[in-house]
Amino acid sequence: MTQVGEKAPDFTLPRDGGDSVTLSALRPAMVVLYFYPKDDTSGCTKQAIGFTEHLQAFKDAGCEIIGVSKDTAAKHDKFRDKHNLGIILASDADHDVCEQYGVWKEKSMYGKTYMGIERSTFLISADGTILQEWRKVRVPGHVETVLEAVQAQ
Repeated sequence: MTQVGEKAPDFTLPRDGGDSVTLSALRPAMVVLYFYPKDDTSGCTKQAIGFTEHLQAFKDAGCEIIGVSKDTAAKHDKFRDKHNLGIILASDADHDVCEQYGVWKEKSMYGKTYMGIERSTFLISADGTILQEWRKVRVPGHVETVLEAVQAQ
């Protein structure tokens, strides 16, 4: 599990559009790396649209945004096109990156337990250090909070 002040685990994952994304290749930009449970669910859709609506402000602050879920890159393409998303959507189908960041957790719904992604966001510096983390994220107001943190750097 990662912690603030540590180097962010590097990765290369398939992404929307058929390419791949490598975290370290985005340097010297800061990166907002956020993990979300599933494409096209209400909270995940609101979060992705929020990041897209504020994308220019993030870019103006020298920051890229990557959203990660277990969904396939093909599913990300549909999600991106349906909601006009402008952010990078990466596929962590085997949840390896989720485990490295400590967001692959036991969850429960309707009395059943299962493993899944805990909605979490990490702000990664231009040199690859984790500057801030938000775990167990609630969607309302979150994008704005992250943008303020980026702009304060």
